[in-house]
Amino acid sequence: MLGAWASAVGVAVTLILSIAAVVGRALTPLASAVAAAFGITIVLVAGFGFLLLLVVFVAVSSLATRYHFEDKARRHVQEGRRGERGVSNVLAHIVLPTAIALGIGFGWVPPVAGAVLFASALAFASADTLASEFGVLTGHAVSILSFRPVIPGTNGGVSTVGEMFALAGSVGTALVGLPLFGAFGEPVGKVWVFLLAVGVAGFLSCQVDSVLGETLENRGILTKGSTNFFGMMSAIGLALAVAALAGAPL
Repeated sequence: MLGAWASAVGVAVTLILSIAAVVGRALTPLASAVAAAFGITIVLVAGFGFLLLLVVFVAVSSLATRYHFEDKARRHVQEGRRGERGVSNVLAHIVLPTAIALGIGFGWVPPVAGAVLFASALAFASADTLASEFGVLTGHAVSILSFRPVIPGTNGGVSTVGEMFALAGSVGTALVGLPLFGAFGEPVGKVWVFLLAVGVAGFLSCQVDSVLGETLENRGILTKGSTNFFGMMSAIGLALAVAALAGAPL
């Protein structure tokens, strides 16, 4: 855990970033307050590397949401009224990373495992967000299960462009997370295992999310938030499986 001065800086930075998220219309005021509470927890118990990786995700997702926002609004597939994300979206993407951070801080999760699993959870979030925000603009999509054409934005619908951005989001998270953790002295274990586990888990869990969306969310069994939550859970499980198959169990 951080010392007193570092903790004060961490809290201040988190609060400033939460205010910036509201000003930049990335989050609603209430969602920003919730994110700040979780963000402060993350930086205090796990460190700056973990907080900054979360900040990178929020920034990238906000930019992706605003890309061709008018086109998305005309098709009624936009996020929020003006691109802002609400409490349910924040909770779906921050509860599990915070739980992992707490596990690291209190010694329940080994540091290397925590770094891999935290990054994998955010790799899913990035993959899912980028796939959705760019995929809906392609004008065509197919069901992930039947491959029949569906309207872009439909739960379970995928496109080539969306899949490419899902891969970019997951691999990008791994590539950004590695130097961020390194800069703050957070151990990640074998570099190639970290990159492989995070990249693969993020991309495959995005597919799990699409399957859940088509089979359960479309039937009203799951909400968008719970679908994202279980998709992120699958990312954690996949990261553990990939690391074990690579001969470096976490």
